[in-house]
Amino acid sequence: MAITSISRLLLSVATLTLSVPAFAQAAPPAPAGTRYGSFGIDLTAADMSVKPGDDFWTYANGSWNKRTEIAADRTSAGGSVILADQAEQQVRTILDDAARDPAAVGPGAKQFGDLYASFMDEAAIERAGAAPLKPYFAKIDAATDKQKLQVLFSTVGYAAPVEVGQLPDPADPKRYAVAAGQGSLGMGGRDYYLEQGPKYDTFRTAYRAYVEKILTLSGIADASAKADRIVALETAMAKVQWSPVQSRDLKAMLKPMDAAGRKALAPDFDWPLLMSTAGYGDFPIVYMTNSTALTELGKLFAGTPVSTWQDWMKFRLASSSANVLPKAFDQASFEFFGKTLADQPQQRARWKRGIAMVNGTMGEAVGEVYVKRHYPPESEAKMGELIANLRAAYKERIGANGWMDPATKTQALAKLAAFDPRIGHPVKYIDYASLKVVRGDPLGNAIRSGEFQHQLELSRLGKPVDRTLWGMTPQTVNAYYDPLNNQITFPAAILQPPYFDPMADAAVNYGAIGAIIGHEMGHGFDDQGSQFSASGKFENWWTPEARAAFTQRTAALSKQYDAYEPIPGVHVKGALTLGENIGDLGGVETAYAAYQKYQAVHGKAPVIDGLTGDQRFFLSYAQAWQAKLREGAARARLLTDPHSPPFYRVNGIVRNVDAWYTAFNVKPGAALYLPPAQRVHIW
Repeated sequence: MAITSISRLLLSVATLTLSVPAFAQAAPPAPAGTRYGSFGIDLTAADMSVKPGDDFWTYANGSWNKRTEIAADRTSAGGSVILADQAEQQVRTILDDAARDPAAVGPGAKQFGDLYASFMDEAAIERAGAAPLKPYFAKIDAATDKQKLQVLFSTVGYAAPVEVGQLPDPADPKRYAVAAGQGSLGMGGRDYYLEQGPKYDTFRTAYRAYVEKILTLSGIADASAKADRIVALETAMAKVQWSPVQSRDLKAMLKPMDAAGRKALAPDFDWPLLMSTAGYGDFPIVYMTNSTALTELGKLFAGTPVSTWQDWMKFRLASSSANVLPKAFDQASFEFFGKTLADQPQQRARWKRGIAMVNGTMGEAVGEVYVKRHYPPESEAKMGELIANLRAAYKERIGANGWMDPATKTQALAKLAAFDPRIGHPVKYIDYASLKVVRGDPLGNAIRSGEFQHQLELSRLGKPVDRTLWGMTPQTVNAYYDPLNNQITFPAAILQPPYFDPMADAAVNYGAIGAIIGHEMGHGFDDQGSQFSASGKFENWWTPEARAAFTQRTAALSKQYDAYEPIPGVHVKGALTLGENIGDLGGVETAYAAYQKYQAVHGKAPVIDGLTGDQRFFLSYAQAWQAKLREGAARARLLTDPHSPPFYRVNGIVRNVDAWYTAFNVKPGAALYLPPAQRVHIW
């Protein structure tokens, strides 16, 4: 019951001498107690055989790349994975403590302990077989006409071709609004169904076999023929759905319509029934996102037999529940989604997947304990100082911006001043007391947790938007910008090395977490965020001339990224990744400016291990994106993820930054060299 096309769309997340340094000379005193090296950078990760102007990511990370193997149960390796593994172990200890003495752990410990124990009881899951699916399948069997099907489409736990949910109203973000959009597909992104070539043919063949396998395990007769119909249905849905690039067009997405407009747009759906079943019956205006897709999905709904929709819903339910069903289901799911699509050799240990489940179900209850145990209060003060410095640097850069006229600058500065930073953890946590957790019923627990979340959201309707709510848990290694609330949020788990180290050299922190702060602030001024005002309202605050100048620059950046080809035949999509690339570029340039302001106050940075302060800044930025991915995982991201691959978040950015050329003496002829006139500068 969440409209992912809207919530994901509007929640941009950032997941990080002038000669070439010798990394060997004696250094003046550096901060003590750093996690990496003597001052916060792992110099053993660098590959000095590579010229920084030819491949800066490999120059900074090449030796690490050669010596690092991706864990068999992972699709990637890098700093974020190290921190995620660390948080995983810390949460495991919390869950173990909850099993021994829940009262001593804190509120919700008995519930999340029972959640975890139910998930981990594989013997009980095997004994139950496919029986836990039966009551849900019975409801699907009872949906014998299109009206009854639509009731299930708006019921928690069941897949639907269209979804309805809520969000702060783009026209007035102090209140909530309702939106409708296209549903999800069983294989993932639409391109898996539509792209041509042997690799995608292999994916589709494997998916059809997976569908048949899940149907068979579920005890559904005539599984082969039904698998054919299900795959054909999803392929037809994929053909009419909007692409990720189309879904970034906010003007096209945010179309408010009354009841008559909804009926005219997609008359084959019973919108009053869908809305009332979901709990939104009294809302006269609904944002109809993916509008043309809704029209075509309605036609597909009307033209497809009820029995095919029933089979599809049963498959989707069983597939999404595979991890709480017998091992045969779980293994089939991993073989397809893990091995075939993501190239992951080994299934993650069950306890690790159990922790992910608990974090996804009662994440704030666990997070409250995590913060008490693992979040040092001094991190908040240091982060607050960094954010203030980045805000000041953005203010100066916007004020000095040569392509933006005074009227637009005034509005931009007002938005910057209104940024609301949140650090570490929520000021209040979700109360899960009404969530019913039944030990020994893992599938029921999953469904009830979805119902709990939906009812929690419904309880907020008609009230002012609660700006204290968080979209991530404290134990999440990430950060995000929310344009509807004009907020930047940094969970506790990311405030650790290699991203943030209170003991590290200032250049290191400005290059890593400083660039991340700048990135998140930059989302407020990227191609999407720039369409929201200081209050979070979706409205134009630009003069036509300023918008034209902005678009000219962003188009040049998009064109640069279109040329990058991480996998043969699969390019980065410049239009899809534009917002993140703008955030990266603005983040680095503004963090660098803030670092120069820091030196103006504290004195010019010394040379450490042969590295100037500026060189340490850029190396820190590059090592913040120290990551490698399996090809399948990389392909999935290239098809659907608005973030560019880590390699290009470094090389694609620094080649546009004048200070990087000076720091490493990069000259014409270097592979990354761009003439000054071709370098993109936005913020």
